[in-house]
Amino acid sequence: MPLPLCLRPAATLTARLSICVLLCALPRLQAQTPDASPSASDDGATVVARMGDTEVTVAEIRTALQNLDPNAQAAAARDPKGLSQLVHAYLAQRLVLKEALEKKWDENPAVTAALARLRDNAIAQTYLQSVSAPPASYPTDAQIETVYEANKQKFLVPRQYDLAQIFINDPKGAPADVAEKAQVKLEEVKKALAKHGADFAAVASAESDDAASGAKGGEIGWVTASQIQPSIVAKFGTLTKGSVSPAVQLEDGWHFLKVIDVKEPFTPTVEQVRGQIVQAMRTKRMQANSAQYVTKLMQDNPVQVDELALPKVLKP
Repeated sequence: MPLPLCLRPAATLTARLSICVLLCALPRLQAQTPDASPSASDDGATVVARMGDTEVTVAEIRTALQNLDPNAQAAAARDPKGLSQLVHAYLAQRLVLKEALEKKWDENPAVTAALARLRDNAIAQTYLQSVSAPPASYPTDAQIETVYEANKQKFLVPRQYDLAQIFINDPKGAPADVAEKAQVKLEEVKKALAKHGADFAAVASAESDDAASGAKGGEIGWVTASQIQPSIVAKFGTLTKGSVSPAVQLEDGWHFLKVIDVKEPFTPTVEQVRGQIVQAMRTKRMQANSAQYVTKLMQDNPVQVDELALPKVLKP
């Protein structure tokens, strides 16, 4: 479902996985270690897709997911369409690879040179990670607690609103017949909502031009005030439970929003954010260890650069 225009882009509810982004990530599958393979009792060998004589297994898609950034992984987990798109992207990559190998593209001098650079980078990076990894005992419970207390404000979850919308399609610059039809529906929705005891969800299901949210009684999920378009917030006045905004016109058409529920601000407990703290601390420690290791290596192996010859690098 496309992001409702009543929400700012930062509030994407169903992130879309880009085919080209996935294709960039998928070639890294070749570097996976044997540990990534499924055990005999796992369902990793189950075939989830076929294309001609090419099969894609659960294990392959799991590995593909591991190569994506956390946001893309979360999107795929939430949205079956995103996961299906990942499978299509993987198959597309396999097709491109098959055609390239058939044409012996891997023997192209430029390709072999690029592969050599990738190999060297992978060896250097993975080795550096291995010598820089903090011990398994890091961080300790006491260290986690210290970081939590020092950054408590950063963990504050702001007030959240469960919103529903009724959307009337009326994009700016639309043909006259579209605008006229939208105006008729707009007045009908206004009258329906003005009735005593009006059921917002029922009106949304019957009238909203956004099929995805309309099928759920207009519900679009939990967001913070900063994720709602300012013009919508201004019309609400106060975002209280049960409040309904008047019609607000945006670039795509008219929006009515209702606050279904409200969650007050809260600070998660240290246990609730423990994993987040541990990951951040270990990443920071690894980066520091890496910098220290490289600095020591450079000190032990002094570098000499011919500053007079260096400008020649930039000449064709």
